[in-house]
Amino acid sequence: MSTDVASPIADRFVTARPHPQRALDLFEGQWTSRLPQTLGDLRAGETPLFEDARVDWACSTLGGVEGKRVLELGPLEGGHSYMLEQRGAASITAIESNASAFLRCLVVKEVVGLRRVRFLCGDFVEHLRHTQERYDLCFASGVLYHMKEPAELLQLIARVAPSVYLWTHYFDEGRLKENPLIWPKFGARESARRAEFEYTLHRYEYGAALDWQGFSGGTDLYSHWLTRDDILGCLASVGMGHVQIAFDDPEHPNGPAFALVARRERAG
Repeated sequence: MSTDVASPIADRFVTARPHPQRALDLFEGQWTSRLPQTLGDLRAGETPLFEDARVDWACSTLGGVEGKRVLELGPLEGGHSYMLEQRGAASITAIESNASAFLRCLVVKEVVGLRRVRFLCGDFVEHLRHTQERYDLCFASGVLYHMKEPAELLQLIARVAPSVYLWTHYFDEGRLKENPLIWPKFGARESARRAEFEYTLHRYEYGAALDWQGFSGGTDLYSHWLTRDDILGCLASVGMGHVQIAFDDPEHPNGPAFALVARRERAG
C-alpha cells in the first residue's frame, strides 16, 4: 500500500523547468494585458496595452518622449511603461497602489526585461502631495475616473509636470442613461469647488466589480466622475489649457471616454 501523501508545502513551490510563463501563471485569472507579440506564445490577459495606439498618439503629439523623465500613475501591469521605455524615455517612475497589480508589474519587468522603469507600491496621490520631484511628463491612463477627488489629481499633476497624457471616462448623462449596465452604478451628485474652479462630482459605485480578483479600480468603494467640460475646465484652471484630443468615444461600452494631451500654457 502506498504511503505517499501530498506535501503540506507543495503549493509553495514551482517544480517545473524554469520558464517566463511560470511567473505569469502565479497570477492566473487576474491579468488584463496581452503581452507583446514579440514574446511569442506567453499567455496573460487579452487587452493589448503593450501595443496601444493611444500611447503611440500621445508620444507623437508630445514630440516624442526620448530622454524625458516620466511619472506614470497606475501602471496596472506595465504595458504603457514598456512602450515608454521602448520609445526612449530616460526614466519612468510608475506608482501602483493595487498590491496584486504592483506584483504583476514586477513579474512583467523581469519577463520583458525593463531597465529604465522603477515600479513603486503606494498611493500616487500621496506621492504627488508630498514629492519635491519634478518630471517632464505625467502619464495618467485610466485613473482619473477612479478618483474620489479628480480635480485635486489634475491640480497635483500640474504642480509636478508641464505636460500630461490622460485617457479617461467622463460623465455624460444622456449617453450613460442609454447603457443599462453602467447607469445604475451612478448615484448622488454634488457641487464642488477648488480654488476658483466650480464643478460637479458624479458618484460611481463599483458594486460587484469589487469581488473580481483582477479588480483595477480605485482605493474606495466608489469614485467620482467629471463631465468632459469639467475635465477641460479644470485643466485650464491649473494652467494646462493647451489641449489636444483624440480617441473621443461617446459610445464606449464602459462609458464615454477620450484621450488628451494637455500642456502648461506659457506666460506671455
